Amino acid sequence: MKRINHFLTVLILLGVGTTLWGQNATIRGKVKDRDNLQPLPGANVVIIDMEPFTGTTTNEAGEFVISHLKPGRVSIRVSYVGYQESVISNLQLSNAKEVVLDVNLTEAIISGDVVEIVAQRDKRGTINPMATISSRGFTVEETGRYAGSRNDVARMAMNYAGVTGANDARNDIIVRGNSPLGLLWRLEDVDIHNPNHYGSSTATGGPVCMLNNNLLANSDFMTSAFAAEYGNATAAVFDLKLRSGNDKKHEFLGQIGFNGFEFGAEGPINKETGASYLANVRYSTLEIMDKLGADLGTGTGIPKYKDFTIKVNLPATKLGDFSIFAFGGDSDIKIWDSKADTTKESIDFYGGEGYDLTNGSKLISGGITHSIGLTKNSYLKTTIASSYHNFKTTIDSLSPNYSSRTTTYRNNFNESFITLQSYISSKLSARSQIKGGFRLKQQLFDLTESIWFNEDHALRPTTAFDGNALLAQAYIQWQYRLTDHFTLNNGLHSLYYAYNDTWNIEPRMALKWGINDRLSLSLGYGYHSQLNPITVYFRQTLMHDGTYSQLNKNLDLLKAHHFVLGGDYLIAENTRIKVEGYIQLLSGAGVNGGVSNYYSLLNEGANFGFGFPDTLVATGKGRNIGIELTLEQFLHKGFYYLGTLSLFDSKYKGSDNIERSTAFNTNYVANLLIGKEFILSRKENGTSTHSLAIDIKSTWSGGQRYTPSQIINDPNKPGYFMRKYDNTNAYELQYPDYLRTDFKIVWKWEGKGIRQEFGVDIQNIFNQQNVYSEKFNKKTGKSGYVYQTGILVIPQYRINF
Repeated sequence: MKRINHFLTVLILLGVGTTLWGQNATIRGKVKDRDNLQPLPGANVVIIDMEPFTGTTTNEAGEFVISHLKPGRVSIRVSYVGYQESVISNLQLSNAKEVVLDVNLTEAIISGDVVEIVAQRDKRGTINPMATISSRGFTVEETGRYAGSRNDVARMAMNYAGVTGANDARNDIIVRGNSPLGLLWRLEDVDIHNPNHYGSSTATGGPVCMLNNNLLANSDFMTSAFAAEYGNATAAVFDLKLRSGNDKKHEFLGQIGFNGFEFGAEGPINKETGASYLANVRYSTLEIMDKLGADLGTGTGIPKYKDFTIKVNLPATKLGDFSIFAFGGDSDIKIWDSKADTTKESIDFYGGEGYDLTNGSKLISGGITHSIGLTKNSYLKTTIASSYHNFKTTIDSLSPNYSSRTTTYRNNFNESFITLQSYISSKLSARSQIKGGFRLKQQLFDLTESIWFNEDHALRPTTAFDGNALLAQAYIQWQYRLTDHFTLNNGLHSLYYAYNDTWNIEPRMALKWGINDRLSLSLGYGYHSQLNPITVYFRQTLMHDGTYSQLNKNLDLLKAHHFVLGGDYLIAENTRIKVEGYIQLLSGAGVNGGVSNYYSLLNEGANFGFGFPDTLVATGKGRNIGIELTLEQFLHKGFYYLGTLSLFDSKYKGSDNIERSTAFNTNYVANLLIGKEFILSRKENGTSTHSLAIDIKSTWSGGQRYTPSQIINDPNKPGYFMRKYDNTNAYELQYPDYLRTDFKIVWKWEGKGIRQEFGVDIQNIFNQQNVYSEKFNKKTGKSGYVYQTGILVIPQYRINF
């Protein structure tokens, strides 16, 4: 409670309410052709079910403005002659922040003298029109609305079918039984480093994401058979977009929550050209609370981090459209057992007992994008980007009485890259669109790693690489729409890694058939490949002659065939049911090349640690098979729900060719999320002034897998104990099922030019004890469970002005 009291004190100091009311909400935006991005002048933009009639038409630049609206939820219909209508539902209007939209319309198929016009009202589509199977779009609002998401896109995705978390402390996601290492992060069309604080080069997750949800535009998440433009991934893709800043009005944001203290600003640089800026900075909440003297309950380790994100949009210059983006962060933590409370008699299962660990990471990434029209129906988009990532860890072992320490582990991984990428998109006709391009990534490495070896009585360098490597990718994809209800996407992707001369050619195909306005069927296939984690290639082994050799340099790519069949039925105007079945066949997985055993790289990626044999060969196999069910009501009249059920089986074979469950084979996961928004009070003219939003989410999944073991006397340390694993039965056992319920409530106040929110997110509200792992005391031989996060109360305050 002391922690919460400190937090509430800060909120009271900052959260001074306002009672100024007004009717000054605004919707602005641009309407363009989806395929060639040309503006559509004269398009109709109408607010649905509003009296009196409210609407407008776009100007010559495709721009529209609707002002003097009441705060609250509205839906708009956008139409243009010869194009399919688009309905955008449940826009949240505010006096403090304008709604700025980019609306892309699809040209209708003309058959004889008849033009088929189909209203796209539901949320079943994606931002990328080439993504038609095992994919869904999501809004930035969803990342903040869902209980337990912590304003994090990865945690939000855990509500979707086929997705589960690795553990409560991190946002690594397991998709259809695959390792989290198979996830691709993409921002502004650029493949990026792991964008999480404390994120290593051999992981895709971490405790806190640097990408601030307040700055994201609507984006896509894909889980199988990706379109041809996506490469170097075998499990899933986050294709994230940064929104542009408001180009007509300066706006500001302040927020205090679990993820940090943050401040944001956006506004016009040049109102005539539409140039704008967007910027946000954030500082660790826990570090500030620690400085205020609060007991954070995190033991000896206080997470310290800060990050920033910026975007500058420069449209309509003489040379075309330009945008500049950058984000980065710095994080460190010290978990020192030598600083722990030695008066405690109980065993500390969370700290590294007998060890002092220091960990830190740095990331800065950015790029410049240029777009220019080549013809009326085609455009060229080119990006130059660069990124630097550092991950550093030190571990020291402590003597029994903690009087001395021995250096046990050191690593300092520096990885940079420079990317040049370009594509041409051309609309051949109303039926046909083609897109082709390339990505060249020059990787620069400075990697050092040392581990204590008893036989050496010293640290042995296991990684020492200073060099570079080129990753080249190219693709072409074609979309053909036989009718407005029948779409075929075909593509080809190629990948080449110059460091070890490995390559792959990957066909992709997806078909979507809308049998009628409610029912659609989808079929997809994708062949995918991915590089192994960088430490695998550059790990060096001490040979008998005293030299070091990189035994895994020539390890081949991991490959996967994805087969997907799905159906989507719109039960009612705002309710749908979706069923999707899949088979994934993996090959080329790294397994032990020295001895025949259970090991496979397919089981890595969910923890901070990452260990593998000295010699790997790409002969391992795996398969994932499953079926997923989604029942969803999109937000309508303040009510929404999302229920998902996933049944799957994830298996692999090591070098011993015995089929076993993977470490991620929990077999099933079910989610149910329900939310409701209430208007508490209105002014006489109908303007909403006070509202309340409630969201509750429950998750039930199979328990984490683990390997049987027994505790024995340590032959190398008399008086100590060690754990001996039965690796012939690796991942055979499971901990008890995982059960967790989260609850979130948010109060909102709307005034003239200002909007405030105060909310509380209570995670694991029933304090369910979910087993994470089992640890033991090396000195006593006693063992016990390590449990995941108990009940966690997270207050949050936000102000827009």
